[in-house]
Amino acid sequence: MDRKSLKKSVKIHLRLPENMRTGHDDHLTPLKPLDLSKIKKFSELTDAMSNTAFGGRLVGEAVNTLVSMSKDKNAFVVLTLSGAMTIAKMGLLICDMIDQGLVHAIVSTGALMAHGLIEGQGLTHFKVPRNMNDEEMYLTGYDRVYDTLELEKNLDDTENLLFDIFEKIDPKKVLCSRFLNEEIGKYLAKNLKSNKRAILKSAYLKGIPIYVPAFTDSELGLDLGMYNSWCIEHNKPVRHFNPFLDLDHYTKMIDKQKKIGIFTIGGGVPRNWAQQVMPYLDLLRAKDFSKDRHEGKKVVYKEETPLMFTYGIRICPEPVYWGGLSGCTYSEGVSWGKFAPESLGSKFTEVLEDATVVWPLILKSALEKLGLSAGGQGKKMIKKNIFAGKKAVKEIEEEVEKIYQI
Repeated sequence: MDRKSLKKSVKIHLRLPENMRTGHDDHLTPLKPLDLSKIKKFSELTDAMSNTAFGGRLVGEAVNTLVSMSKDKNAFVVLTLSGAMTIAKMGLLICDMIDQGLVHAIVSTGALMAHGLIEGQGLTHFKVPRNMNDEEMYLTGYDRVYDTLELEKNLDDTENLLFDIFEKIDPKKVLCSRFLNEEIGKYLAKNLKSNKRAILKSAYLKGIPIYVPAFTDSELGLDLGMYNSWCIEHNKPVRHFNPFLDLDHYTKMIDKQKKIGIFTIGGGVPRNWAQQVMPYLDLLRAKDFSKDRHEGKKVVYKEETPLMFTYGIRICPEPVYWGGLSGCTYSEGVSWGKFAPESLGSKFTEVLEDATVVWPLILKSALEKLGLSAGGQGKKMIKKNIFAGKKAVKEIEEEVEKIYQI
């Protein structure tokens, strides 16, 4: 490049006074100082945070996304849960989301539901004592989860409860996690006091299906394994479990919807299992079987926009550059066909924070904005024009069992 061309090139990159813009020239959104003297409610705080920066702004935007998703009458919302949220005492937040109509299906780890069941029975978790090491805790039956203790006695009591529930199920019934969670919820609804809250109880009463894809990776799965071992020892019929009943039930529930949203705590198996249904449905609708393609059969896709998640809130501190699913961005999910791009009107917010810190703030603020009450108080709840609830869950269950001839 000669000197004249170089000089011309440099001039292009100079910040000339006459080219300086005000921000308002481009209709940019101005930030505002967070003035605590003007804040009297949680929702006012998160509104103010949405006009700040960094993590605070994302918290405020997450509230707005949750409110928009909740107000959309056609949006069926899936809650996915991972991490030790119930042992961390976040269980009543899940109850609030169920009871107030903010979610319509749940995909969770089994451990999270198991620890929630322990809490729901009225059993107690404790802070880790500073004067006791892990070896001592093992010998005294204290199972440590970071700074919190689960008691081995709690797990033993829960095993006894589950044995009683398993015993009452028809041995010919092929089990899945959704059905078992429903049966546990039914037991809790019948035996707990009316004012005693529990996740599985709320889900049963509201007709919210709870799927646990990695069922055997939990106390729930191990207790079913223990029960089957007991049946073998006593010459009784074992219970059979088919995880594809969960997959097909969830897939058919989603396929009935006009729009779908997702609220994710953490990531892991629950998040991916809930999201993978979109490309799975695309293949099923087109009957796109690789064996047929290899044999020369032509696959015809309908010329229509496939169903994808159009709302999303993700609370997880894992960074994207670790490459794990928990840190995967919604933008990355667009490339898989799981999420609709923003060009199609989708609305997503990702909060890279500890859920025990920001989830209560986000939910409380959203409830205020929606005019709803936490704690099961008040008669008002979100009502939508969607295929959901006890009748819908039962209809799909019968459809799936007919397919599997069980």
